[in-house]
Amino acid sequence: MRVVIRPDQEDVAKWVANYVMARINAFKPTAERPFVLGLPTGSSPILTYKHLVALHKAGELSFKHVITFNMDEYVDLPREHPESYHSFMWSHLFRHIDIAPANVHILNGNAPDLKAECVAYEEAMKACGGVELFLGGIGTDGHIAFNEPGSSIQSRTRVKTLAYETIVANARFFGGDISRVPKMALTVGVGTIMDAREVLIIITGQHKAAALEKCVEQGVNHMWTLSAVQLHKCACLVCDEDATGELRVRTVRYFKGLEKVHMELLGHGSATPRIGSVANSASSQDASVAAPSAAGQPRQNHLDQDFAMHVAAQASKPGRSASSVGAGGEVCANCKCHVAAK
Repeated sequence: MRVVIRPDQEDVAKWVANYVMARINAFKPTAERPFVLGLPTGSSPILTYKHLVALHKAGELSFKHVITFNMDEYVDLPREHPESYHSFMWSHLFRHIDIAPANVHILNGNAPDLKAECVAYEEAMKACGGVELFLGGIGTDGHIAFNEPGSSIQSRTRVKTLAYETIVANARFFGGDISRVPKMALTVGVGTIMDAREVLIIITGQHKAAALEKCVEQGVNHMWTLSAVQLHKCACLVCDEDATGELRVRTVRYFKGLEKVHMELLGHGSATPRIGSVANSASSQDASVAAPSAAGQPRQNHLDQDFAMHVAAQASKPGRSASSVGAGGEVCANCKCHVAAK
């Protein structure tokens, strides 16, 4: 598991957006081989969605051949309601990009048979070849999607009763009135998220510090469901300095040092570029081992992850922005990626 630490939430959002862009562009999706992306809602991804929209409008990112699956949706809240996650996604992302409406998948909390809806959702993900990258955020109690404390680590998409703490936290979206907050939701399971070939989690703010500490420095625990990603082959947590407040000093130093060495091995600070030779650093498999895609074509998850991390880091530097992989711009002297000046 990787932990990337950025100065503040704005820098986290820019890093994550550039990372997602680099992964999609490196994948080179087509109609026959689309990039399948899992997406969250809530406050965590809002800035990231803003940057993704900006990248799309700048011509650096297309969602034409991207299929999305959202993590969750409230039960018995009309999809037209301003606080439904359907409304949230179209307001913050989908209406601003070139994604085909047929490629957008959001759970239907008003389905006549909620259990059947959940089963169908799992089947739809499998039919698309599985999720390539699942983007997520966490709650203050370390829950991912609506997998509240106590959820099974092997859970699948299902109906879930919301914890009181979650209801209180979400009351801010319903005028501060707890009675207006839905008490149930449909959510992908922890096991569903773990099935993705890569998991990328956004964690910002002091109020998430305790959850980050539990999920990084302690063991896998169903009371802190994000901790399950410790077992994932290709997971990364991207957090700001505020969120690291409960981590040991040596833990913070370790991950910052690891990122520094990682960048040197990728070619920055090293005379010899080694893109793809260091797969997901200390926690990965050999980059030369590729999992087959649904279309029978090889996937280079770890190589793509290394490259995407490089592009995200370079684009986060002052005065720079990432351009499409293989497009024009200032060519990096070592790894030959393209990082265009703003």
